[in-house]
Order: sequence, then C-alpha cells, then structure tokens
Amino acid sequence: MVHSEIHRSQRVGWLRAAVLGANDGIVSTASLIIGVAAASTSHDGILLAGAAGLVAGAMSMAAGEYVSVSSQLDTENADLAIEKKSLEQNFESEKEELAKIYERRGLKPTLAEQVAEELMSYDALGAHARDDIGISQSVNAQPIQAAFSSAAAFTLGAALPLAVAWLVHGEQLIPAVAALSLLFLAALGATAARVGGASITVGAIRVTFWGALAMVLTAVVGRIFGVVA
Repeated sequence: MVHSEIHRSQRVGWLRAAVLGANDGIVSTASLIIGVAAASTSHDGILLAGAAGLVAGAMSMAAGEYVSVSSQLDTENADLAIEKKSLEQNFESEKEELAKIYERRGLKPTLAEQVAEELMSYDALGAHARDDIGISQSVNAQPIQAAFSSAAAFTLGAALPLAVAWLVHGEQLIPAVAALSLLFLAALGATAARVGGASITVGAIRVTFWGALAMVLTAVVGRIFGVVA
C-alpha cells in the first residue's frame, strides 16, 4: 500500500490569507460600528458606516494581498531566472553546489554526488529551486488565490458584526456587537489554530485580545468626538 500524508504546511498560502481577511473583517467592522455608535450617531448612519467599511475593506484586502504576493512571485521568478542562467553557463559547478547541500544535510559525499546528478538529470532547475533557493510548488506565491481568499474572508468576517448591528438597536448595540464579535474572533482563532495544528487556546486568546483592544480604542475615540460634537 502507498502511504500518503497531508501536511499542514501545504495550506499555509490560503490559510494565512483567509485568517487575515476574516480577522480584519471582524475587527475593523466591529470597531468602526462601535466607534460610530459611541459618537451617538443614528442607527442608519451606523449601518451605512459598517456597510461602507465592509466594501472598502474587502477591496483593500484583495488589492493589498494581490500586490504583496505578486511582489513575492516576482522575486521568486527573478531568482529562478538567475538560477536558470547559471545552470546554462556553469552546470558542473551547480551540480557540485547541490551535492554540498546534500552533504550538509547528512549524506556521504559519494551518495550526495549521485543524488545531485540524478536529480539534475531529471529536472535541474526544479532541484535547485527546491533545495538551493527554497521554492516549493506547495508553498509558492499565488497572488490571485491570496486576493480572492482575503476578500471573501473579509466580507464574511465583516458581515457578522454588521448583521448584529442591523438586528440590535439603541443602548444594547455596542455591547452586543462587542460581545458577539469577540465570540466570532475566538471561534476564528480556534479554528485557524486547529487547521494549522497549533494550540486552540492560544490561537483563540491572541486573536480575541487584539480585537478587544481595537474595539476599546475606537469606542474611546468615538465617545470623545461625540462629546465634542
């Protein structure tokens, strides 16, 4: 029987973008709603601010992730171009370099040379990309995937506190949005930690802490400007 494993590191690209997007969606939208509500704005104004924050945030996340990951991809492609040129001009030297890498990983010199020769005869650029540069197909940059994951996750995250604000009116709005948003954040942190193989408790606490801090600060700002107005 062939034994296959699914490694969590293969999820790092979409997982990072999705968690970042959902976390930002909850924190930024909940904080915006709480800040505006603390300034004694009308319920319609609060919902308008929350909806605008959702749309602007989703587009910002998509654009930011696409530009950021595209820059990473450009760097990877530039390194591959350098490596390809070096293989064309100094093939034997590149083979020796690869063999030395395998020696440092524990192979005996003779075996390291054999492995390097076999791998380079099959896919020289792929071998150097993986073992010399550190670029792997399972974790390489994917700008479009990152952009869509972040935008979709942000929209989903932002929709949660916005839905609470739509359902709850008056003095109960701020505590309801804050409490449920922190609950959403704890669930997000726990889920992300579970998928990534980390501590669920730590994952939930660290996300909830920063979310609570953001909400408190925006509430203070909203209260100050609301009083001044």
